[in-house]
Amino acid sequence: MLMQGFSSFLGLLYLAMLVLAVVALVMAAFFRVDAYRAADKQNKGFWLIILGIAVAVNLLVPMLFLQLAGLVATIVFFVDVRPALRQVSGGGFGRRGGSSSDGPYGPYNGGR
Repeated sequence: MLMQGFSSFLGLLYLAMLVLAVVALVMAAFFRVDAYRAADKQNKGFWLIILGIAVAVNLLVPMLFLQLAGLVATIVFFVDVRPALRQVSGGGFGRRGGSSSDGPYGPYNGGR
């Protein structure tokens, strides 16, 4: 009974790592090539290859060590690369225009 619960937990963990890697791969594909250069990060091809390998390892290779290495690459993309890319590309996903001086009720005009 306990082993069955542990096995299902590991299955969910593997699925979560796969989903994170696929989401990171898709996000990396949507950013422009020059955004990587402007953010001073590795180029787009590098991240597509690394994250593609992470997806392939999660799908094909049942070795926890390699899956954890892919998880580390995915976390680095989400924590370091993606915020830098969003900053240089004007927001990326989910941003609806506006400027950096916009407040909740419109643009801030400095009290004028």
